[in-house]
Amino acid sequence: MKKTWKPVAAGILEIIAGGLSVITGCGLYMSAIVANFLTTVPPLVYAALTYPVLPLILLGLLAIAGGVCALLRKAWGLALAGAIGGFFVAPLLCLFAIIFTAISKKEFA
Repeated sequence: MKKTWKPVAAGILEIIAGGLSVITGCGLYMSAIVANFLTTVPPLVYAALTYPVLPLILLGLLAIAGGVCALLRKAWGLALAGAIGGFFVAPLLCLFAIIFTAISKKEFA
C-alpha cells in the first residue's frame, strides 16, 4: 500500500487540537484556583470554571493519543476516536482530521 500524506496530516491536526485542549483545560483550572485564592468566588462561578476542565483534558488526551496512532498508522479506530473526540474541542481542525483518517483507512495496520 502506498503511503500518502493524509494520516500524517490527520495526526498533526489531532495533536494540535489535543494540545490546545489540554492547555486550555489546565489554564482554566489554574485561573479558577487563582480567582478563588485572590477573592471570594461564589460557588456557582467556581463550579462553572472547574467542571469543564476534566472533559477538556480527557478529550485532549484522547485526541493526542489518536494523533500519535495516526502518525504511526496503527490502530485506525483509536485514530478516528481521537479525531472525533477532538471535534468537540476544535471542530474545524478535527473535521479535516476525521475526513483524512476515514479516507486513509487502508493505510493503517
